[in-house]
Amino acid sequence: MPLRVTFYARVSTDQDEQINSLENQVQYYTELIQSRPNWRFVPGYVDEGISGGSTKKRDNFNRMIRDAKAGMFDFIITKEISRFSRSTLDSIRYTQELLDYNVGVFFQNDNINTLDTDSEFRLVIMAGVAQDEIRKLSERLKFGFRQAIKNGHVLGNDKLYGYDKKDCVLTVNEEEAEIVRIIFDLYGNQRLGTRTISKRLMELGYTSREGNAFNTLTIRHILENPKYKGWYCGNKSQSVDYRTKRNVLLDESEWVTYPDPSIPAIVSEELWNRANALYRRRREEMKSRSSGLSFHNRYPYSTKIYCEEHGTTFHRQVIQTKNGQQEVWQCKVYRSHGRAACSAPQIRSSDLDFILSDIFKELIRDKQKIIDSLVTVLTNIPKEVDYGKLRCQVENEMDDLERKKNRLLDLSIAGALTVEEFKERNDAFNVQILECRGKLTAIRQEEENQSSEELDIPAIRQALDEALRFTGEIDTALVATILDKVVVKKESTKDAIHLDIFLKLGSTYEAVYTPLKHTAGITSLKNTTHKPPTRRT
Repeated sequence: MPLRVTFYARVSTDQDEQINSLENQVQYYTELIQSRPNWRFVPGYVDEGISGGSTKKRDNFNRMIRDAKAGMFDFIITKEISRFSRSTLDSIRYTQELLDYNVGVFFQNDNINTLDTDSEFRLVIMAGVAQDEIRKLSERLKFGFRQAIKNGHVLGNDKLYGYDKKDCVLTVNEEEAEIVRIIFDLYGNQRLGTRTISKRLMELGYTSREGNAFNTLTIRHILENPKYKGWYCGNKSQSVDYRTKRNVLLDESEWVTYPDPSIPAIVSEELWNRANALYRRRREEMKSRSSGLSFHNRYPYSTKIYCEEHGTTFHRQVIQTKNGQQEVWQCKVYRSHGRAACSAPQIRSSDLDFILSDIFKELIRDKQKIIDSLVTVLTNIPKEVDYGKLRCQVENEMDDLERKKNRLLDLSIAGALTVEEFKERNDAFNVQILECRGKLTAIRQEEENQSSEELDIPAIRQALDEALRFTGEIDTALVATILDKVVVKKESTKDAIHLDIFLKLGSTYEAVYTPLKHTAGITSLKNTTHKPPTRRT
């Protein structure tokens, strides 16, 4: 099957000599393509009197890209890379786009055929030149950002909830700001979760600008945005690949954050900090749980309820009752083989919540002892840290990574690496270097903090007190932290359920209860820590 070949020609002025040059180009490429027996000529694409600085007004060039996408030809011949664009970056971008459409390009004067096996490596070398263009542009943009901020111009989202923005100046939208204050109060003071806050806002009649319920993602974004306390926050990400525009999120130590008098605060700095401290703690708890949990233990009691008779776990089931849906737990053997195989009754989550609530309240009575011991540990931590040594270690690591990058380029030029191998390893080094920069910034900041601040014991005590506060609501984090397992005893019946409850603190409890209409009727709840416990499965 013959190769379908076309050409692209362009001149930048309408002068006669340029027009003649264009006519010569058209004639040359037409004859060249038609002279090849294995090529089939496809009429070329010509732009005249058009600058190569931009493709916006180059109608035929843009038509050529569209036709390539439509599969109208297989190969393009053009004079040189600058015919595509004077910008090396744009030339590479269009070349890559055409390759995605399975269309090759031959740049005659540059002797690059993008279908050759080594052409991609040449593009990588060209990318080094293009990267310098990006760097210069980036510096100009950063300078512009700094000047805008210096002049009191607020950059970023024009649709920031709670504010109106005009001519880069933010003013408080009081109607929306009231909702923002409610969100921070519910989260930071009343310690409600984002889902509960979403429901509460709907109950109060508050909706988003689109008239919908506030979703949890929107609430989280509001809570995390420092503009609501009157602070600027930028430099949160950095590009590591100019072609794919892939960004990596920088460490928080590298973010640029500071009080900005041009941003009117909606909530106090104290409330914002309290809400975000709680948010970060909950997020870390979720991450630590999810890193060790499977799909099946995303519910509080997953893998924690056992059948004494069979030693198997209870599995979650949602059943429909006349009072609505209920979450219950059933023995695995019962679910597989029916009541004849296992007589253990099903356990309602609401009953376990009720029983554990009583147990947790008893435990939290001793929280002052826990706080005292933790404060003692914190105050005895050695404060002498050799920050100079830490900086030296990270700087040496960065130097080593730079040497590896240089060696990588040498290997690539020598042909010892493919383009894919070069790009993959080079990107990995770039990410590691960014991480090192973040470490250096964190070390410097920590050194400054350590030299100027002592432990704020009252603040630490307050934070621990909040962390150990039990509001009566059972959640996954609390269960995962304290509950080890629940064993459903053999003597259990549907009217009298016997449980052995084991806590990670070493405590054990015996509970006997009757499942009532709305809650568990507890007949007996005893702390049996100091008596021989039931054999654990």
